[in-house]
Amino acid sequence: MSPLELFRVSLESLRTNRLRSALTMLGVIIGVAAVILLVSLGQGTKNYVEEQFAGLGANILIVTPGKVETKGGPPIIGGAKHKLTMDDSRVLDKKGYLFSGVAPVIFGAAEVRLGSRSRNVTVLGVTKEFSDVRNIHVEVGSFVTDADVEAKRRVCMLGRTVKRELFGNANALGQTVKISGARFRVMGVMERKGVSLGFDIDDIVFIPVRTAMDIFDTDALLEILISVRNKNDIDSGKELARSLLYKNHNRHEDFTITNQAAMLSSLFTILDTLTYVLGGIAAISLLVGGIGIMNIMLVTVKERTNEIGIRKAVGARDRDILLQFLLESTTLSAAGGIAGMLIGTLGAGIIRFAVPKLPVAIPSWSIVLAFTFSVFVGIFFGVYPARKAAALHPIEALRYE
Repeated sequence: MSPLELFRVSLESLRTNRLRSALTMLGVIIGVAAVILLVSLGQGTKNYVEEQFAGLGANILIVTPGKVETKGGPPIIGGAKHKLTMDDSRVLDKKGYLFSGVAPVIFGAAEVRLGSRSRNVTVLGVTKEFSDVRNIHVEVGSFVTDADVEAKRRVCMLGRTVKRELFGNANALGQTVKISGARFRVMGVMERKGVSLGFDIDDIVFIPVRTAMDIFDTDALLEILISVRNKNDIDSGKELARSLLYKNHNRHEDFTITNQAAMLSSLFTILDTLTYVLGGIAAISLLVGGIGIMNIMLVTVKERTNEIGIRKAVGARDRDILLQFLLESTTLSAAGGIAGMLIGTLGAGIIRFAVPKLPVAIPSWSIVLAFTFSVFVGIFFGVYPARKAAALHPIEALRYE
């Protein structure tokens, strides 16, 4: 019997029991659709995180005070606490030939007041380089200048949320607000950035870094942000920054330099692992569907024992019988795989349309993998029933009631 004839006979057999065939395929359909949906959510989350990091600047090195490692004996009570200063920032800016920008940052929280309206917000002390390094720009007005920093001017730039809460639809430029009791002139309103990595960037007030030192009574920086000119120079830039700060700190490495790309890579590793785990859990339903296919095929073999005997009596070989039943189980799983692909893709599209904030992206490999696995399940779980059918003796099969 030719392969085409075997396929036609298999389809005819499945059409004879349409409801049973549909219910048998249901496990495969659910499994394939679940794999595609869960992998799509995982991939969408990766894309979302990558966009969030990209929106906060590219090729970034983050220098923070303190060395993140464990060595030596127990800590000395009352020992000196190392810190980053503006002098460190100047050294990096002056000698960092691989850097396109160096931005010192001071962090604080303060009350911002306009008349009877007030709110507690995050206040960042920055320099003009911060805008380009962190890809956060002014939409209306102007950002901090070098002159503002050196003169310790009391000027500020408001995030969109702060501006809306204090001024509503009124123009904020040139107006005076109080930050931690001191009068500041609004010289800019930031562009809308929204929430990034769980932090509302629109709910921040920016002031000159030296002014922030006076307001918060400190000379210690929260961090120093470094933008490397070329993506390929990230590792070289990190080593250059380490060398410069090591010399500036009297040959003490009491600081930590973090590569934003490395942070993103580590996060991607976690997300990939989570995606594979979720996909694996969803694939279990495919195995359950395969068991269902095996069960139905065993029932089919028993029901069609007489038919098998007649086929063998008229010359059908064992191989023909095996291929026929194996093709039936594979057709069931393949049809279920195709239906699952369509449902999974449609479901992902519906989620993307109904919940735009929920990241969904369908990688092509997930569709191919889910369908291939569904076909493999049909072959694997169809082998035993097919071999059992092929092994039937024609005389015993013809006598079967």
